[in-house]
Amino acid sequence: MLRFEVCYGKAYASLALGRPSKLVLHKANEKPLFMQSIENLADYPLFLEGGGQLIRAKDGEVIAAIGVTGDANEMDDICAIAGIHAAGLCADSDFFEDREAMRTLSIHKSAPLVDPRPNAAAAAKAAAGKGRNGSARNGAAAKPGP
Repeated sequence: MLRFEVCYGKAYASLALGRPSKLVLHKANEKPLFMQSIENLADYPLFLEGGGQLIRAKDGEVIAAIGVTGDANEMDDICAIAGIHAAGLCADSDFFEDREAMRTLSIHKSAPLVDPRPNAAAAAKAAAGKGRNGSARNGAAAKPGP
């Protein structure tokens, strides 16, 4: 019954701290007093789990955020990134190969997403072998075009 609030809290956390909600959780673990202060300032509760992603234009500008819930955190993140790509936009992970863009856009690199489903690795390998341009193979996003 609270799925909307959870999704909104993940997206809100991403926007509030300028990083995927999974990294907001890491920040909360590293600096609990800082995060307590942020939560006191926030207009809405921050939901500190994976599934919140920043939505970026092709040039990297943050234009919105998305929150996804309903599965394991990794799957929520994979689904969020797939939705971002389906809309023709970019996620932070699309810029991981460009150090200068990451620095300029203040993108925090995280570990690659791993699809937790049992047959996901085989399916991703088969999709890669078919030459698909899939932008979210095995949760790893492709680098954006020019």
